[in-house]
Amino acid sequence: MVTDKNTAAGNTSTEVQRETLDAATDALVGEWLTLPDVAERFGVQVTRVRQLLRDNQLIAVRRGENNALHVPAGFIMGDHTVKGLTGTLTLLRDAKFTDEEALRWLFTPDDTLPGTPVDALRENRGTEVRRRAQAEL
Repeated sequence: MVTDKNTAAGNTSTEVQRETLDAATDALVGEWLTLPDVAERFGVQVTRVRQLLRDNQLIAVRRGENNALHVPAGFIMGDHTVKGLTGTLTLLRDAKFTDEEALRWLFTPDDTLPGTPVDALRENRGTEVRRRAQAEL
């Protein structure tokens, strides 16, 4: 079952719920963090991480044996999210990307960057990434 809570119902939760995450997307992302792991890195409670998800500042998907929410580790640098991630996620949502499609877009290598869009964000090349995301509109 897939439940995309970013639909016209107006709910802003960013969860994608399914039995298992698409294997290709899972492999593209590579390393994942549970919500408690993210909270520990940020030095906050898990409820604050859930608020970041509701505020569309992060994407989490259900995966693994226990179907727990996981965030791509590439979205985190030290004790904060990667600079430019929130704006990029907003542009992709405006282009009607589902969370899983946004993950695939962010973690798929792009020879014109070079590297993946998330790598470019981590290297403070957010303008290039947002230009490409805006072209998806």
